[in-house]
Order: sequence, then C-alpha cells, then structure tokens
Amino acid sequence: MIHILVVDDDKDLNRLVCSYLNDSGFSAKGCLSVNEAYDEMYANLYDLIISDIMMPKIDGFEFAETVRKLNANIPILFLSARDDLSAKEKGFRLGIDDYMVKPVELAELEMRVRALLRRANIAESKKLTVGDLTLDGDAMSGTVNGEEMPLSTREFNILFKLLSYPNKTFSRAQLMDEFWGVDSDASLRSVDVYITRLRDKTAVCSGFEIKTIRGIGYKAVLK
Repeated sequence: MIHILVVDDDKDLNRLVCSYLNDSGFSAKGCLSVNEAYDEMYANLYDLIISDIMMPKIDGFEFAETVRKLNANIPILFLSARDDLSAKEKGFRLGIDDYMVKPVELAELEMRVRALLRRANIAESKKLTVGDLTLDGDAMSGTVNGEEMPLSTREFNILFKLLSYPNKTFSRAQLMDEFWGVDSDASLRSVDVYITRLRDKTAVCSGFEIKTIRGIGYKAVLK
C-alpha cells in the first residue's frame, strides 16, 4: 500500500483529504504542523507528501527544503491557497514536484497523486528482497528464508534505507537526522549501536553486508 503524509494546519481539510485518499486505496496520515510531520517521518516510511505552505512556526517552504536535503526522490505536492507566481516559483526551486491551488477537486488531487507516483516509479508493493532477506514496508517486518527477523521500527527503517540504495554511503549525521530527528539529544554513537545490532541480526543473510566507510558512515554492499 502507498503511504501518503498530509501536512496542513486546517484540521477539517486535512481530515477530508486523508479520508478521500484512504477511500481511494491509499494509506494517508494527517499532520497539523511540520514538527508533527517530522516526528511521523522519522518513525515511518512515506511514499509521497502533500503539504500546505502557510503554516505556523515552520512553513511549507522550509519543510520542503528540509525534506529535499534528506530525501531527493520522494514526491512533494504543494496544496496551497496562494495562487501567486512567486510562491510557485519558490516551491519548484526548492524541489517540489507539483502545485495545486485551494480549493481543489479531490478527484483531481487523486489523479495528480497517481501521476506523481507513476513518475517516481513507486510500486504498489513496498516489499524489498535482497538475497534471502525480504523487508515488508507495510508490515514493517523482515524475514530470512521465510523465518521472521525481529526488528525494531528504527532498525527496520535504517536497513530499508541502506538496501534501497545499495553501494551508496550514508553518513552518521544523515541517518541521525532522518531517523532520530534534527532536535534529538542522541549522539552519533547511537547510529553505530544500531548498525552493530543490524549486523548481528543480518549475519545469517547471504545477499549483502553492511560496510563501514571509515570517517564517513555506512553502506550496504550486495554480494
């Protein structure tokens, strides 16, 4: 199932958009602030973001800019009452993928969402198989040769990230920002602890290994 994050401080509109998307076969989660959205993204994996611009404390522009630094590929759709060219130009310059002006037809919103997902080549199945390991993004679970591998939510998300981009090195700071949060009091050493746990748990896997890139971070190398 495709997971969509809806970020808008208009509680009624947020609920309406989420309800429509859920009825259309997606799994939509609403957040009323950007900070709430950050917490949600650190704990769970999402395939697409729908965001308002004018929100208190942190606006949609800053949100989109931060998301793009952490994830270059996730589709972002702005849903805003602002209809001025400057807002659209700024949004696209920051890396959003589409822009709709409120009020919107929900049927058109659904069509835009499906088009963005097609362009991003996001499959309906959130399963990732590497060798004898299968990670299921819907169930947040892993299995090796059909046997369940116990993984915490953070362990699952880190492993899914590494295996989604094999041979790409992620710094400790990148992993910390994405899965602990930029305001976390945890140290970079926490990343090392989780990588050690993942190495222990995936030692039985034949298709990959997690390598340390000295002075930088970690990457998954396929065998």
